[in-house]
Amino acid sequence: MESVVFLLFFLLQVSGSAHGRCFCQVTGELDDCTCDVETIDSFNNEQIFPRLLPLLESHYFRFYKVNLNKPCPFWTADSHCGLRDCAVKPCSPNEVPEGIRSAPHNKYSAEANKQPLTECEKEKHLGAVDVSLSEKTREALLEWRKHDDKAERFCVIDDEESPDSQYVDLLLNPERYTGYKGPEAWQIWNSIYEENCFKPFTVKRPLMPSSFQSSSGSEARTFYSWLEGQCVEKRAFYRLISGLHASINVHLSARYLLDDTWFQRKWGHNVSEFRQRFDSDLTAGEGPKRLRNLYFLYLIELRALAKVLPFFSQPSFQLYTGRPEEDQKYKELLLEILNLAKSFPLHFDETSLFAGDEKEAAQLKEDIRLAFLNISRIMDCVGCFKCRVWGKVQTQGLGTALKILFSERQIEALPQSTEQRPSFQLNRQEVVSLLNAFGRISTSIRELKTFRSLLAEER
Repeated sequence: MESVVFLLFFLLQVSGSAHGRCFCQVTGELDDCTCDVETIDSFNNEQIFPRLLPLLESHYFRFYKVNLNKPCPFWTADSHCGLRDCAVKPCSPNEVPEGIRSAPHNKYSAEANKQPLTECEKEKHLGAVDVSLSEKTREALLEWRKHDDKAERFCVIDDEESPDSQYVDLLLNPERYTGYKGPEAWQIWNSIYEENCFKPFTVKRPLMPSSFQSSSGSEARTFYSWLEGQCVEKRAFYRLISGLHASINVHLSARYLLDDTWFQRKWGHNVSEFRQRFDSDLTAGEGPKRLRNLYFLYLIELRALAKVLPFFSQPSFQLYTGRPEEDQKYKELLLEILNLAKSFPLHFDETSLFAGDEKEAAQLKEDIRLAFLNISRIMDCVGCFKCRVWGKVQTQGLGTALKILFSERQIEALPQSTEQRPSFQLNRQEVVSLLNAFGRISTSIRELKTFRSLLAEER
């Protein structure tokens, strides 16, 4: 009897602590999945995360080309964050490997760059189209090609040929707390949640700025009652966005400016900031739900990596930087990571999505594609340039993951010969964003282990 009383007392103590309030619900099986939190923790922290770090530090993956001068397409956003930690330092030309700078964005090897244009590639040039076609028909064919390319994308990708696009070294511009907050930052997330997650305006999202302080819990109950009534696809979409938001908040809490003096700038884990974002008492019960959505996002992107293995396994695919030994080394490491992803025993089953009436499923898929495309455009409204870079990386990475998951037949039909037109393609920007986005989520999962320990020490 005494042992039972002691156990109950212990459980009450744990649930009443900050550790318990953040993590007591972050355990067991995830909604709409057969996987559990503990399996993901072990798989990520022991196998995936240690291999991802050196890959993302390689030259191929650390340089990301981005246009930071695109205007916000949705509202007037003249002001930019003036804090020094919001600034981004673009690379000078000599800092980027020549193989990355000089190669067309869709080429992967030195051989591909030296070869004359194939017939498929010639079709991209107006002057190479059959001269027997009328000018009007040739223009139409080019428009169709552009349309086909855009039709499969879930996100906006910056034009790498634009004079405003510049390479950014992601290692020298890490994602961390910049001080960017307030109404402008709230406007970004409100636009994402309120206008692009299929939610009627009459249903209030928990922790909206206007209701944060006065929420009685009824709004949260109404919201989750509405969410559970949605189809699995729309629930999954909301949870992906919530998981991405949670992942970003974990990064900001883990790389927080703890000390800023003339002598040093010290970055590290801010437990108070983490609690402010994830403690159930401080977030009206929302924090733990957000962390569970982070694990759901991890599963989705992990599944995409497993599915895209055949594309990266092609002999013609190279992580081309112009440094042959390094390129081969990191391709082997990439394939090792992808094979590990494939071996994961409890993958998310994407066949459960869009499985109903074929016409309705096609329309729903298009609605979700357009909603996510819109979210990627919102990134051009972010006033903090460093936040904008990482927002673009992570939304483009998730968009690429969704493109992969919904291109199964095209990936299975990849030609064996390099002379045939590929049925599925990723350009360098998609490859870089896919792996870096997954790297951010993997890092978040690993950081949760650290925050668990730090909060446990506070008991």
